[in-house]
Amino acid sequence: MSLVRPLFVVAGIGNGTGTGAATARLFAKSGYRVALISRGPEYLDKLAAEINQAGGEAAAFPLQNYTTASIKSAFASLKSRWPSSPLRVAVFNAGYGVWKPFLDITEDEVRESIDTNILAAFAFAREALLEFTKLELETANEGGVAGNARKRGTLIFTGATASIRGNVLTSAFSASKFGIRALSQSLAKEFAKKNIHVAHSIIDGTIITERTKSQRNNPSWEADQDVRLDPDSIAKSYLHLVEQDSSAWTWEIDLRPAHEKW
Repeated sequence: MSLVRPLFVVAGIGNGTGTGAATARLFAKSGYRVALISRGPEYLDKLAAEINQAGGEAAAFPLQNYTTASIKSAFASLKSRWPSSPLRVAVFNAGYGVWKPFLDITEDEVRESIDTNILAAFAFAREALLEFTKLELETANEGGVAGNARKRGTLIFTGATASIRGNVLTSAFSASKFGIRALSQSLAKEFAKKNIHVAHSIIDGTIITERTKSQRNNPSWEADQDVRLDPDSIAKSYLHLVEQDSSAWTWEIDLRPAHEKW
């Protein structure tokens, strides 16, 4: 029996050092073809080249913005590139945050938060779910999928502490993150009946990336894995969600370092 290479798509890889990029690398190593959707073509191309040089298969699909039309076009392109690969995993990791006193937040900032965190999530989910509903149940020869997975696909949303708790300076961010969590929960209830797994991940704490390392400039923080989240570890949790069989699915997980205050 020939090996079927399933397709993994992730939206949002930032500068290539965070959750989206780490998840792409892990799924490439696990036998998936990888489609990268994000703004910033230089980081997309760099990550795709890295994955390909390591023996995986990846391609970049850059966006100018996270509009519905742009996301729909990216999905059309990735399906055209790999017409024989079933889309089995989709991760919405894109986000926009503004942390300001409420009265200082501008209308444009509110709009961008809603457009990126909610409207783009709707568009991404729609494209992924349309593909999932066309598929038969996964088989054991697709990548590393277990024989009893009994699912057509997995859709994962990356959330934040702000998804469940508003705080000072997070009014716009929390409002949109609450929205994406509600979307995830609604989709999980609706599409589970079609054997499609939808999950939401609350990231509670600071992820170590090139950006956070430069902001903190604190070698002890970087070295102490108990006080910060590691994107490679988050990626492992996402792979675990994908590998869950239909008798024990997780809708929501929360991930935090051991010493995080919560």
